[in-house]
Amino acid sequence: MKIQLIRHATIKLTINNKVILVDPVLSKKGTMDCIPNVSNKNKNPLIELPISINDIVEIDAVLLTHMHNDHFDETAARLISKDIPIFCQAEDEMKVKEKGFRCVNAIKKVCSWNNITFNRVGGQHGKGETAKEMGTVSGYVIKNKNEPSLYITGDSVWCSEVEQALEAYVPEIIISFAGAAQLTEGGIPITMDKEDIFNICNKAPNSKVIVVHMEAWNHCMLTRKKLRNFLKDKLLLTQVNIPENGDCIEY
Repeated sequence: MKIQLIRHATIKLTINNKVILVDPVLSKKGTMDCIPNVSNKNKNPLIELPISINDIVEIDAVLLTHMHNDHFDETAARLISKDIPIFCQAEDEMKVKEKGFRCVNAIKKVCSWNNITFNRVGGQHGKGETAKEMGTVSGYVIKNKNEPSLYITGDSVWCSEVEQALEAYVPEIIISFAGAAQLTEGGIPITMDKEDIFNICNKAPNSKVIVVHMEAWNHCMLTRKKLRNFLKDKLLLTQVNIPENGDCIEY
């Protein structure tokens, strides 16, 4: 298994010799509106892609956690072949088809493709009324018999759904979408903060944790440095990998 962080939540996952692009956002730096009401007023994305778009879109499939524009943008929808298989939560099936994709696979619970199994699990994109307003989001536990099991949390905070997924599947690798994203200055995070990462590590001490979704969107407040210092104090840096954009991790 090979995992390459491209930027934010965009990841190239190689499993069973197939390349799956997770949550593709391919817009150039500063070409998308900023999230209002937070201190960082810079337009999104905050940074350029670390590799060429041509290399990024050489793929066999796409996996979408949800359809917010920091997880699937119009540039990606335009540049990715319309014949590429797209795997998404059932709630987003029609939205993806409306973008012209011809091979859309809606995952209600489980889906198999090329000996790769996608198990859909739940999450909460924030807490309380905010989570309801943000809509349905999904995580996925991905399995192939010859490789480690992988859990992608999607845009969720630490919640019962995440805890249940860890208990049910006991994944060997966990990709956590962090950044402590906020919709208003000083607001409650709608993605994982450093304490949520600590909870994951505590719940799954034998899993390797990869933390992404940081320093690329203006509403993400948790930086790699802050998280690394926090995890150092908790003696968790041997369990957690915090990749830079473009980094590859192999298992």
